[in-house]
Amino acid sequence: METPAPAKRPRHLMDPANPVRQVNDRSLTRVQRTVASVLATTTIMHLAAGLIVAAIFVSDDQIAAQIGLNVIAGCFAVIALAVGFAIHGRSPASPWMLMGLLVTAIGLLLTFR
Repeated sequence: METPAPAKRPRHLMDPANPVRQVNDRSLTRVQRTVASVLATTTIMHLAAGLIVAAIFVSDDQIAAQIGLNVIAGCFAVIALAVGFAIHGRSPASPWMLMGLLVTAIGLLLTFR
């Protein structure tokens, strides 16, 4: 007994048994890197913002704790920027790292206003 030949699919439909990958995935990789860096950076920056909020709500007689939380928030901001650069394969040693110090300054301004 002969097995019948499988029905031929139209070219615009994908064959689940033989998936076809794109030959050039360069644009897909760029999108994946961008999405990963945005997610990582915003997640870590949310942590830094949470530390600033915690510094605001610490009692006023614990000034050292308020300053420390803001400095830690700035360190996390620098780490967030470094992670974003590293995901894209760029060197984290960049003048953009000074933006982390800006986060510390904003946190101190909000805490001691």
